[in-house]
Amino acid sequence: MSTFLAGFSLGLSLILAIGSQNAFVLKQGLKNQHVFVICAVCAISDAILISLGVAGFGAIIAHYPAIEIMARYGGAVFLFTYAFLSFKSALTAHHGMNAAEQNNTSLLKAVSICLAFTWLNPHVYLDTVVLLGSISTQYQPNQFQFACGAIIASLIFFFSLGYGARFLAPLFKKPKSWKILEFLVGIIMSSIALSLIW
Repeated sequence: MSTFLAGFSLGLSLILAIGSQNAFVLKQGLKNQHVFVICAVCAISDAILISLGVAGFGAIIAHYPAIEIMARYGGAVFLFTYAFLSFKSALTAHHGMNAAEQNNTSLLKAVSICLAFTWLNPHVYLDTVVLLGSISTQYQPNQFQFACGAIIASLIFFFSLGYGARFLAPLFKKPKSWKILEFLVGIIMSSIALSLIW
């Protein structure tokens, strides 16, 4: 149980930082669009990455730094593009009064964006595959319990963020609130992209 809690607490502490993936889940929750699927995609992706890390894939990435470099620059380009779109939306879009009416995105497009935020972000690999994977070796032969703790933390976090966003919905009935959110998302995406390049 202590190993499970160690994985849970470490996994939760790593995922709590405001990042591009979390900002996207928050926006989808506020819009009340495809929330369950988006949360499930994030949680399942994390589960796969954590499992790979615990299984030893982190060592492979350490031996082949080109994987990390490609993911870093590809992720930066994607984040800059999304930041530009967010800034453009904040400055030019005429947001409606209802959160559910905001930029109705198709399920396929939402899932594609979500997958890009997850799998093109080197920070995700560093946190889940490399860091959690390397720390899990301290808990041999109970690495499975450690991984389960981190996976459950991810599951709880994403679904809490996605469905908890609806409590902020009254605030986002004001078009100005959406413009501020789009601007903040643009800043977050830009800063993460810059950090990847630097």
